[in-house]
Amino acid sequence: MTVYNLYLNGMIGKVNFYEGILEFFIAFIIALILDLFLVGPNAKKLALKFTANTKNKIYTILTISTFMVIGMALFMSAFGLATMILHSGYNGNFILVDYLSVFGKNLIMALPLQILIMGPLVRFIFTKYIKPKRINLV
Repeated sequence: MTVYNLYLNGMIGKVNFYEGILEFFIAFIIALILDLFLVGPNAKKLALKFTANTKNKIYTILTISTFMVIGMALFMSAFGLATMILHSGYNGNFILVDYLSVFGKNLIMALPLQILIMGPLVRFIFTKYIKPKRINLV
């Protein structure tokens, strides 16, 4: 998503490799903090309220993923817009319109990426290699 945002804002070629790595590292730290302490817990609470009456786990998983993407896109779009302004100055007319444009473009890319590719891939890796296998002792 960092490279995608650099492309959207016309920053590829304007930002050197070290600035790109630094921006990625800062974005990673901000995203991690948001995910662990703000967006993640609230998205999970909200999704569990929405899916309280369903017995199908896939609905809960997809709802949590959707709320996570919406929350992260809200905050990280602001970060992306702020870094673009820091690098090249503000050339727009109205910052709210620019923010909503960036948010929409990020949401259009992040939601299918999460639902169709990254979510299933991470769940597969977690259940296959990370989650400890239960051993029957009886």
